[in-house]
Amino acid sequence: MIEKDLEKSLYEVQQMLSRNQVAEADTAIAQLLKAEPQHAEALYVQAVIKRLLKQPVEAMASLDRLHAISPLHSRGYQEKGHLAMANKSLKPAISAFESAVELDSALISSWKALVGLYAMDANNEGLAKASIHYERLKGLPQKLLNVTTLINENRLQKAESLCRQFLIRYPRDVEAMRLLAQIGSELGIFDDAEALLQGALEISPDFHLARFDLVGVLQKRQNFVAAFEQASILRDAVPDEYNYLRLYANICLNVGRHEEALQIYQQVLEVDPENPQILLMCGHAEKTIGRIDRGIEYYRRCHAAKPDYGDAYWSLANLKTYSLTDDELDAARMNEALSSTTSTDRIHLCFAIGKAYEDRESYPLAFEYYDRGNRVKKEELKYSSEIVTREVDTQIGVCDSQLFTSKVGCGYDAADPIFIVGLPRSGSTLLEQILASHSKVDGTFELPNILNFVAKLNGRRMAGEAAKYPDILKHMKDSEFRDFGKSYIDETRIHRSAAPYFTDKMPNNFRHLGMVKLILPNAKIIDARRAPMPCCFSGFKQLFAHGQGFSYGLEEIGQYYLDYVRLMEHWDKVLPGEILRVQYEDLVDDLENEVERILTFCGLELEQECIDFHKTDRLVLTPSSEQVRQPIYRQGVEQWRHFEDFLQPLKSVLSL
Repeated sequence: MIEKDLEKSLYEVQQMLSRNQVAEADTAIAQLLKAEPQHAEALYVQAVIKRLLKQPVEAMASLDRLHAISPLHSRGYQEKGHLAMANKSLKPAISAFESAVELDSALISSWKALVGLYAMDANNEGLAKASIHYERLKGLPQKLLNVTTLINENRLQKAESLCRQFLIRYPRDVEAMRLLAQIGSELGIFDDAEALLQGALEISPDFHLARFDLVGVLQKRQNFVAAFEQASILRDAVPDEYNYLRLYANICLNVGRHEEALQIYQQVLEVDPENPQILLMCGHAEKTIGRIDRGIEYYRRCHAAKPDYGDAYWSLANLKTYSLTDDELDAARMNEALSSTTSTDRIHLCFAIGKAYEDRESYPLAFEYYDRGNRVKKEELKYSSEIVTREVDTQIGVCDSQLFTSKVGCGYDAADPIFIVGLPRSGSTLLEQILASHSKVDGTFELPNILNFVAKLNGRRMAGEAAKYPDILKHMKDSEFRDFGKSYIDETRIHRSAAPYFTDKMPNNFRHLGMVKLILPNAKIIDARRAPMPCCFSGFKQLFAHGQGFSYGLEEIGQYYLDYVRLMEHWDKVLPGEILRVQYEDLVDDLENEVERILTFCGLELEQECIDFHKTDRLVLTPSSEQVRQPIYRQGVEQWRHFEDFLQPLKSVLSL
């Protein structure tokens, strides 16, 4: 049955229900499911019909089939709650409705049910929370409730259309503006989302939900300074609100205030000692500071509190120096196999299990799980290699020698930044640690500022509209380049101490080195290069916190490596002598000479602390955080060969 006919048939069934023709609806939905037995929405409607017919066993069977296909179907959990209530089963009803509102906070029927159920259960804290949500939702127009549900079901196109229609009629409705911003954020249109939320706050400065969402958008744009300012406003406005306090603590991590974040998390854990998300964040903070044993303790508490929480297992595995215990591996495998496990948890579990099997030298099993996790993640991201290849072609075409000749003398003359670029897992964290061990260099993080400038230059675009960047570089005034360079120095100040130089190791900046040298002509650039097979496979078996969509397929990561090398060759041609290439394998084989070469390029004298980099006590956020706290080692150089039999697709792309 084609989708259009299916939707029409489902609509007709729903119309029968509205006319109380339940028996007729039951017959019609059975026919529809005979043609499309895996249709989630039809299974949901069938469950509702069976409940109305007082057939609870059949209703629950439909819901179990629904959640096997669509584990995150919120209204399915709401329906399970109604069934439990009909059966006078208090605890199962509460659990079902809680699952429903966790997935879709706009399910007003679930909140209404929870108000009564929490009262019966003498759960005053739950009752207060449910009452607040219910009263708020009662005041919203039904159309906006529908928009929220559509968003939570990832039906974004329909949600956007409905929300825009509402805003045409009510252009100053701040809740509609917030929802449209949420849709924009889900679609990656962060500039529009930010503008909508700022507009809502101008109309209603005390609209805390809009400010909460604004912090999230700013985080996604990695504009952590602005996010911290907004989170501070929110915390001061409502100091006792748990979610706002937690948000502020999360942003503290983004701006390097780890001890402050841990203090806040401890306050939350005093009230909710087994909250898995807070335990996970504590583990991250402790790991970043370098207190690994305490980090491990938090991660273990995390998966004990929520056995299917994939991020807890992956966080342990991602320490690199830690191997999952046999019990942890068994638990991870069991939870990964459950149909109820979410795709996000499944992805994390697959990568963690892969690492555990690799540690045990069970390489076929390790690759099986790495590959499984990558396939699920790749399907989720919809990454396209062709887009990046076209972007590289455009950079090469626009940023030619003539452009740089015509812009001599423009830009901001600060020599503070040392950019470390390349592919992830290419040794960039090691280079950063070496440089940050120098008395004149502050080590920062993967700073988002250059990528934010790119987004700003592109401006707002309609779908399908050509990007303005990098072509816009040819038309900018000299003063604009200087302003961007000064903004970069000013905005990154929060991440620095008192040293005259600092590192920026955002690897993807290699795609924008033309702009970097135009706005900061005196900046130093180091290309962290690693041989193609170990670099690409190391990226393939790494689950990144965000971005790096190219890394979840062997062909995709191989093509990205080729595009990277091609663009770096172009930068070498048009910016001769401006980029130092450091080969990871050379660094491992001849540390002292390579360190001296790096420092000489940066205009720094040799210091023994740079050679003894592993003794430097500093915050490290990347997956290599534990490796750079140890002396240099060779064991990872040829690790990929254990998997060579599985890597033919990568070899083919790389022509090896």
